[in-house]
Amino acid sequence: MINQNNMLSNQSTPLGAGLGRVVILGAGESGVGAAMLAQKMGFDVFVSDFGKISDKYVDKLNNLAISFEAEQHTESLILNATEVIKSPGIPASAPIVKKLIEKQVPIVSEIEFAKRYTKAKVVGITGSNGKTTTSLLTFHILKQAGLNVALGGNIGNSFAALVATEEFDWYVLELSSFMLDDMYEFKADIAVLLNITPDHLDRYDYKLENYAASKMRIIQNQTPADYFIYCADDPETLKALQKVTPKARMVPFSIEEKLTEGAYLENENIYIQISPNTQFIMSITDLALQGKHNLYNSMASGIVGKVLELRNESIRESMGDFKNVGHRLEHVAKISGIDFINDSKATNVNSTWYALESINTDIVLIMGGVDKGNDYEMLRDMVKSKVKAIVCLGKDNRRIHDAFEDEVEIIVNTFSASEAAQIAYHLAKRGDTVLLSPACASFDLFSNYEDRGNQFKEAVREL
Repeated sequence: MINQNNMLSNQSTPLGAGLGRVVILGAGESGVGAAMLAQKMGFDVFVSDFGKISDKYVDKLNNLAISFEAEQHTESLILNATEVIKSPGIPASAPIVKKLIEKQVPIVSEIEFAKRYTKAKVVGITGSNGKTTTSLLTFHILKQAGLNVALGGNIGNSFAALVATEEFDWYVLELSSFMLDDMYEFKADIAVLLNITPDHLDRYDYKLENYAASKMRIIQNQTPADYFIYCADDPETLKALQKVTPKARMVPFSIEEKLTEGAYLENENIYIQISPNTQFIMSITDLALQGKHNLYNSMASGIVGKVLELRNESIRESMGDFKNVGHRLEHVAKISGIDFINDSKATNVNSTWYALESINTDIVLIMGGVDKGNDYEMLRDMVKSKVKAIVCLGKDNRRIHDAFEDEVEIIVNTFSASEAAQIAYHLAKRGDTVLLSPACASFDLFSNYEDRGNQFKEAVREL
């Protein structure tokens, strides 16, 4: 469906169209933000989405008089682009993308496009797990210290929309591998790589090394004046680093070894040392984020604070009072002595492993959904030692049954958040934790992981 009122062919040539024609594929937060910025910079702009466009974004495009179409890609309106800005969710294998590549039309991400139009500095954060939490914590540390900073990318506001409408000195950007794939000239002043574990391999020919190479694009274009913060305990990161030569100053973090530079754990304290006279020390008991994986997230964010020479007191305060994102190890309620935790954002096996690792009680685990070719082997020992029952929440739970039938006595199938919460409540006893940590995508029963988490929270409140 083309928006007839805004059809490009019905309009006179827009002001500034001599700059070229920018076509945006995808009309979500990223695409509409890109359209706003492209229009502001004087480009001839057209937005095309193969699916439906939400009312919020239809209204935004109409209010800006930006031409768009929904539920189709009209080739005559797309293939004549000077440049295409592609939503991260659209794979290179999509037919319209293949045709653009054949015609040698440049395709970039919204992040790449937006960076051209700001002189602000960027903290770019990526990783298979923990990047949302680390981005939020880093933003919190910088903002509390008084920096003029915004948060964007894969979380919250579109980077392009922020560049189009406001002025900031710093951006903290959460960057997915899909975004990084379409970034070429972009440079992070401070790049953070948390970890590399198998995820989204269907987009990378099912080869972990291809996915790892995508993650390593976070350091492209960096200079010796920039910083690269990485996990010295992560084997896939270390393997990927053997294939590249970072130009930036490298600052590692580890909970397994004492480091002379970077962040490390010793005697229940985090130590961060960037330069000889600037040591930062904080007890892990004072951290707002608990659990082994969150030690890594806190270290990475703390290093950013020290690189920017923020005061120790300010960093310590921010790392102690931070509130985490919803749907990520979010405490919902305590009912009859049973803790209910919503970790709906855990859409891969590794995230669920981290969730299980962070809980020290017996667990009734709610998991399941759309299986992305999951390998449950890495969960086996954790499930055997901590999980007393599994409540499956999904249309097809056979692979979960096959993976854990020898480790757990009780595995139950459910088909709604309400049913899952009720059964988990009956299986748990005082002192236990009911954990929704699906290890799967949500699209079989829910519109997205937020919908799944919200329905679970509502179901818990009704117990």
